Amino acid sequence: MEKIQRLRSQGIEPYPTRAQVTHSSTAAIQAYEDAEAASSDGKVEVTLAGRLRAIRPMGKIAFAHIEDGAGRVQLLFRVNELGQEKMDLFVREFDLGDFIQASGTMFRTRTGEITLQVKEFQMLAKAITPLPAAKDEVVDGDVVRHALLSDPETRFRQRYADLAVNPEVRQIFRTRAAIVRALRQFLDERGFLEVETPILQPIYGGAAARPFITHHNQLKQDLYLRISFELYLKRLLVGGLERVYEIGRDFRNEGVSFKHNPEFTQLEFYTAYADFESNMAFTEEMIVFVCEQVLGSRVFNFNGHEIDVTPPWKRISLRQALIDAVGIDIADYPTGESLAEAMRLHDLHPAAGATRGKLIDGMLGDYLEPNFIQPTFLYDYPRDISPLAKNKPGDPQTVERFEGFVGGMELCNAFTELNDPLEQEARFEEMGREYSSEDEEHHPLDEDYIQAMSYGMPPNGGFGMGIDRLTMLLTDKHSIREVILFPHLRSREED
Repeated sequence: MEKIQRLRSQGIEPYPTRAQVTHSSTAAIQAYEDAEAASSDGKVEVTLAGRLRAIRPMGKIAFAHIEDGAGRVQLLFRVNELGQEKMDLFVREFDLGDFIQASGTMFRTRTGEITLQVKEFQMLAKAITPLPAAKDEVVDGDVVRHALLSDPETRFRQRYADLAVNPEVRQIFRTRAAIVRALRQFLDERGFLEVETPILQPIYGGAAARPFITHHNQLKQDLYLRISFELYLKRLLVGGLERVYEIGRDFRNEGVSFKHNPEFTQLEFYTAYADFESNMAFTEEMIVFVCEQVLGSRVFNFNGHEIDVTPPWKRISLRQALIDAVGIDIADYPTGESLAEAMRLHDLHPAAGATRGKLIDGMLGDYLEPNFIQPTFLYDYPRDISPLAKNKPGDPQTVERFEGFVGGMELCNAFTELNDPLEQEARFEEMGREYSSEDEEHHPLDEDYIQAMSYGMPPNGGFGMGIDRLTMLLTDKHSIREVILFPHLRSREED
């Protein structure tokens, strides 16, 4: 604060209205290299701006490094070039974290580093609070102080500081953006139409989750933050849009964990005349495309494992996987009560009063999912936890559904979508009888969706995937908080 006052007392505004920048750091370096390669005698004059990341005063000269969105570049301040007054101004009033604008000529130092010899400079924004923590590093015999931030709690609460001092964190979110671009490119090139559907919905649906509830004052109506895009996207199939997708936010009022955040980003697409089997092949193709676009490889490391997404992925039925893992054949136990008894005999501790589907889903989460490290499709799911999926022919208790697992966690979920309006209405009513309104598996009856289906919905396959989890995999991060810019945290009062 004292430095701000001193600057203003000298007629220097620490937060000027304008900045004038001619090059990014990397563009300035490239321009000098091009001139050097051409044996040009012409000087490369530039004006750069960025955050001061290192300052090394050395008497009559001072070196500094600034960082912008493109990279870093060294600055050289010389008293013979600037005069003693300006040299003192820089050394006395400029700190790590300040934003500076500097103009001058690019050159190469004796050690080979391309550097800007500063002729003019000005403050662009004075940092009042020092960037978190610091370490000292010896560079060419001089002590350079670098800002650091490593405490996860502080990093997530002050993501702006985390991004400012940890370049590897900035890279995570560049990778995330590249993943989304690649997904859009893949779908756009295959004739899909990107759409937007309501976030505020009068009836929630499309997934098994508890919603957030809000209220519209003028309409005097309770509304729900969507838990899925599904029911609205499938309405578009009725309207003749045969390939649609959406990338956006879903909201689920459920617990947080290393792979769950109340607000998360999802990709969903729906394809007329497709089914869950064709979507398996499509999923393989899409994930390979994204990995090659983003990483340049189909192989990556996650949590100590080398993972290869090259097709074909392993395929195994849920029934067979449970036989292999826990020794229970779910086909032998058609009711929740009989399955619970079988689980007790195998010392698996079933949840009291749980339906058959929820018991099966619980075993999946406990005994299957953590072991699916290499890409795996698990298929054929219980009907009572998949109310929007088509029955498997000849098996009224099982639906055509798969989930894709990579790195020991679920990545995606897909159905052959139910398009029979009478069967769908019966499913909704059945869910209403079997699950209380407080149960996350409860799926309310959406009469408008049934009305849409009654006009005729083409057979179709649907797909949903968490963008956050895909980003975790491709950046080798083991918490969803690492790949969401501003994750939800408990208030400090509750910690």
